[in-house]
Amino acid sequence: MSKTKAELRQFYLSKRKELAPGQLQQLSEQISDLIFTHFQLEEKYVSLFLPIERQHEINTYRIWEKAIEFGAKVAVPKSNFETMEMKHILFESEDQLELSAWGIPEPKKGKVIAADRFDYVFVPMITADKKGNRVGYGKGFYDKFLKKCAPNCQFIGLYLFDIENKIEDTHPSDVRLHACITPHGLIRFEK
Repeated sequence: MSKTKAELRQFYLSKRKELAPGQLQQLSEQISDLIFTHFQLEEKYVSLFLPIERQHEINTYRIWEKAIEFGAKVAVPKSNFETMEMKHILFESEDQLELSAWGIPEPKKGKVIAADRFDYVFVPMITADKKGNRVGYGKGFYDKFLKKCAPNCQFIGLYLFDIENKIEDTHPSDVRLHACITPHGLIRFEK
């Protein structure tokens, strides 16, 4: 049976909060290992979100550290809640970061990387379905950003649980993912 985005958001946010800190870290490490098993990040431009700890998001710092070792250029988003858009800033040091009012680690300064430069965008998500439709926090930041990316850019969701069969209330303006990584493996979606 399919559910609405709001129902799924409520269910999975609650489920994430039930994870023990050690369990969240273990799942995050499994996801990180799978990224480097399935994707070649050497010398690539990568968009990577940093975790909102109070939302029990995947810890992505290990992904950043390893990607940098491979020579990837990793940028992280900085959100503007007035325009509901994001810009991406090259992430070179944790000294760049400050917590936004929403608890999001964001760079306070640095070189802006244009959306059309990215090879990979690792997308935060609450859940997704078998067609690559994603449920986020509902503000539309990523849909706007992904529409500006180059046609060959890969959108990869990072997710803690199993995907849903179908999301009931998808919208034509929603941008679908190319793939999703869960602790159980890589799922590719037909476009």
